[in-house]
Amino acid sequence: MKNLLLFSLLAIVTSIIGCSTSKTLPLKPPKHGGVYVVAHRGAHLNIPENTIPAYQKAIDLGVDFVEIDVRMTKDHHFVSCHNQDANQYTVGDTPEKISEMTLAEVRSLDVGSRIGPQWAGTQIPTFEEILDLVKGKCGIYLDLKNAPVAPLIEMIKERGMENDVIWYAYSDSDFIDIKKICPECIIMPDPGPEKNLSGLIEKFHPDVIASTWEYLSASFVKTCHKANAIVIVDDDGPKTWDDILKWGTDGIQTNEPEKLIARLEKR
Repeated sequence: MKNLLLFSLLAIVTSIIGCSTSKTLPLKPPKHGGVYVVAHRGAHLNIPENTIPAYQKAIDLGVDFVEIDVRMTKDHHFVSCHNQDANQYTVGDTPEKISEMTLAEVRSLDVGSRIGPQWAGTQIPTFEEILDLVKGKCGIYLDLKNAPVAPLIEMIKERGMENDVIWYAYSDSDFIDIKKICPECIIMPDPGPEKNLSGLIEKFHPDVIASTWEYLSASFVKTCHKANAIVIVDDDGPKTWDDILKWGTDGIQTNEPEKLIARLEKR
């Protein structure tokens, strides 16, 4: 009788929890304090950004996602590099844009010496390298800079990582293409000002919505949660974390993931 009563109570609680939202978020739960930690361009304090060492450091810290910036080379390969001009990362002048260089030319660049001699020879990584590095360890916040989505989705599907990648893009057409090719893929549109939020929710019904500190507010987060979407925000440094957390924001993209994790562990 006691076991039957316990089972009945458990069923009731499970039913109540299940009715709290109309859909289940297809993401792993956050690792620290109930908030997703996104390492912007990897953990790049004194490490070349958007590189394998920066992503490995982020993994070692225990982040939920690494943010990558995907661009396509002249010969249709995919790499992670935030700026289109390669000379932002090298010592000396490299006038070509990533899109005007072959993969071999991109890989010949030394993007580490500018940070310090210990990083000499560090290369811009390929999308495939990053997928293989993070698989089973953390997710990817994919910032689509300049690349077609179909081949990226193919690489993601080959590794069974559809639910490990959240897609940030700059045009509605990219999101439409993503969902058409891969309905199970997770898009993360950004409405900008809050006045655009309701229209975005109506159009895409997303599981995840992106924002920046400039536009985030308690009402922004509340509206997203009412629509069964979580919010991941780009912070403006540790000074913004208290308000971000107070408003119930679900994830923070930051340049200081180690400090953020320490802050969340104290909650």
